Parts: sequence; structure tokens; C-alpha cells
Amino acid sequence: MFFHVMVGATDLEASKTFYDATLATLDIPSKGQFRAQPQAYMYGDPATGLFFITDTIDGNPATHANGGTIMFSAKSKDAVDAWYAAGLANGGTAEDAPAPAGLPGATIARLRDPTGNKIGVITFA
Repeated sequence: MFFHVMVGATDLEASKTFYDATLATLDIPSKGQFRAQPQAYMYGDPATGLFFITDTIDGNPATHANGGTIMFSAKSKDAVDAWYAAGLANGGTAEDAPAPAGLPGATIARLRDPTGNKIGVITFA
């Protein structure tokens, strides 16, 4: 449905630490630095979707979406739990601990990344 999602970061290295840890629990590979100016990092695969974190182009502080959430897919409840723990251990802020979701058979968790972006994970396994 989408090719990529990109979020700005106020502290790119703190965000990189957060996403390196959390996305690794979901088997989403880091592709490393994507560009130098403004600096950005890339995760994922073009065939299944890419996720980027970046310094802002205009140099102003990054802001998060009011009401926006970026949701990643997990293979199992254990992966949701691992993602949540990795996020808290790497600069994330608790939003919603892993719990059953409103969809049948779903487990969901949400965190705020170091910039305040709401990031989530869901599984139906």
C-alpha cells in the first residue's frame, strides 16, 4: 500500500539507537545511512516498504503528528513484547503496553520515539 514512511528526528543519533533496537526485533533490516544532507537512515526493503528517519531539511526542530501513528507488523506476541522492551530500553516512552487490541486475535503496543512520534506494532498471531 505504501512505498515508504519518513519521520523527522530532533536527535538523529538517539532516534537511530531507538529504531535499530526496535526494528531488529521485527526482523526489519537497517540499510544504514541513506544520505548525508540532510542526514537520514533507512530500514526495510523496497519490495515490502521502507522506513526512514531524517534530520529536518529546514533545520527547524522535528515535530510529531497530532493523531498520527505509524504501525509495524510483528510475527508473534513475543515479538510485540520484545519490540516494546527494546523501545523502552533505547529511549522510547511508554504509550500503550502490549495488550489485546480492538480487532479479533490482535495484540498491539505503542511507544513514543525520542522525538515524540507515536510508533506501534501489531500481530494477529
